[in-house]
Amino acid sequence: MYSGSSDGESHEASQRKIPPASSMLWVRNLRRFIGSGAGLGSEALMELETKRILLDIFKEKQQKSAEAGTIPSFYKKKPEEGSISHRVQRLAKYRFLKKQSDLLLNADDLDAMWVCLRENCVIDDATGAEKMNYEDFCHIASVCTEQIGPKCRRFFSPSNFMKFEKDESGRIAILPFYLYVMRTVSLTQARIDMSELDEDSDGFLQPHEMENYIRGLIPNLAQLRDMPTAFIQMYCRIAAHKFFFFCDPHRRVFLTGKACIKKVLLSNCLQELMELHQESEEEVTDTEQAENWFSLTSAQRICDMFLALDKDMNGTLSKQELREYADGTLTEIFIERVFDEHVRRGKTSGGNSREMDFESFLDFVLALENKDTPEGLTYLFRCLDLQGRGYLTTADIHSLFRDVHHKWIEGGNYELCIEDVRDEIWDMVKPADELRITLSDLLSCKQGGTVASMLIDVRGFWAHDNRENLLQEEEEPEEE
Repeated sequence: MYSGSSDGESHEASQRKIPPASSMLWVRNLRRFIGSGAGLGSEALMELETKRILLDIFKEKQQKSAEAGTIPSFYKKKPEEGSISHRVQRLAKYRFLKKQSDLLLNADDLDAMWVCLRENCVIDDATGAEKMNYEDFCHIASVCTEQIGPKCRRFFSPSNFMKFEKDESGRIAILPFYLYVMRTVSLTQARIDMSELDEDSDGFLQPHEMENYIRGLIPNLAQLRDMPTAFIQMYCRIAAHKFFFFCDPHRRVFLTGKACIKKVLLSNCLQELMELHQESEEEVTDTEQAENWFSLTSAQRICDMFLALDKDMNGTLSKQELREYADGTLTEIFIERVFDEHVRRGKTSGGNSREMDFESFLDFVLALENKDTPEGLTYLFRCLDLQGRGYLTTADIHSLFRDVHHKWIEGGNYELCIEDVRDEIWDMVKPADELRITLSDLLSCKQGGTVASMLIDVRGFWAHDNRENLLQEEEEPEEE
């Protein structure tokens, strides 16, 4: 009887079987209505459109991955200007930089921290220096957090305390710690400002982006505030060029060089530029202003020098005009090599003639004024390497010094033997290979700048030949 009842119930159930949802008219109409987007609010439409775009991107990536196989991708195409990807990238970058900027300490916060440090430190009886131990360090951290906020907490970590030199009692001076905080804040702010100007967000600055960064700093630098408006563009051009000389020495392409933001932040150039914050002119001597490439005095000196050499006023320098640089003490062969290695042929120049433009002149001056740096010595070594072999032989040294010897005799100096000078250079450098001098040898001997001066400039050789007398003259005023 159980089987009969079961058969009856299954028969009735089959008669009452619900049709599939896809066959119902109202379901089909609802799906068609939603699929078309009609009847949806603006937010729902935006979400639906976003979902479609993301799905298309995902399918495109899957297809490319399948086609590429195991070959890694070395190039990613940048989003087109005005595209959704480009807008999203810029918005994300803006929000990230805004967040990082909000976490920075401002001038009032730094002043409040300095007050907290001084009020809660101890005075060293022996030196009179203001110091703090780790307990004071933690207490000051709590006080600063209450007064300033949690954004100062990251400076008071145990690892930061261990970075500083400690005395016998395990205390550190508060001044180095405060200067560390100020420098960290300054570098972070500079990183944010540079990243805002980095249009393609690749971590590099192009020349016009670096010039814009420097232009934005001018009102905040005490020694540059009174700069004539007409000179600002030229100043930014000169100042930016030093960053590219030291942070992009290879100059990927002459007019499309890029300076890595990280290298700029860690370079001495940025520190030299920030020295112009000093308020009082009495604090800075004329000599210091002349030595600082970024000072207004130095920039005007560079412009005046170029204009004085440019006799025909065509905006470029010929070989004959450049020979007058430094009162004509540079050798003929060096000038020739500079044009061969570092001056590109202009589009308007006829035949084989070349003229040095202002950017190339800036490189030239930077190299001569920074001969002891790797970047300056690299520039000069390319000129000294007459055969382009990557090293100098005794024959190269003889050829280079022959012009110096000629100018030396013309100046009424005593006769000297070129072979003796060559042997002296070899003794100064002490090359790894006794038969050749490489750039690495010049860099490692720590006298590469002196050697380069001896080979390209008669005044440089005179300074080396009279080094003992010059040193004695420098010591005499100090004794008086």
